[in-house]
Amino acid sequence: MKKLLIAIAALTLSTVFTTNTFAMSQPQGNKVAKVAKINQIKKVNLNTAGAKEIADTLKGVGTKKAEAIVAYRKKHGDFNKIEDLAAVKGIGVVTIAKNESVIVLK
Repeated sequence: MKKLLIAIAALTLSTVFTTNTFAMSQPQGNKVAKVAKINQIKKVNLNTAGAKEIADTLKGVGTKKAEAIVAYRKKHGDFNKIEDLAAVKGIGVVTIAKNESVIVLK
């Protein structure tokens, strides 16, 4: 009986230890992945980028809108402030707000 209790205790402890070790290792991996993803945030210079790069980088901006941004820039010159982007047909304040952290103008 004593051997049985020792065996059950040992099995329980090993299961708890294994489960806790596995659970503890998961968040670390996720944190590392999140940090790596944050460090990979790509920015786009609207005054120099082509339509493909703009479309690939900005959320809610497809090829047509990106081409409109490039056409506007060619016709009117460089964007001086991020709000100037709202003058491009199809680009509104919501799109600008979603992307202001990745837009560069210099």
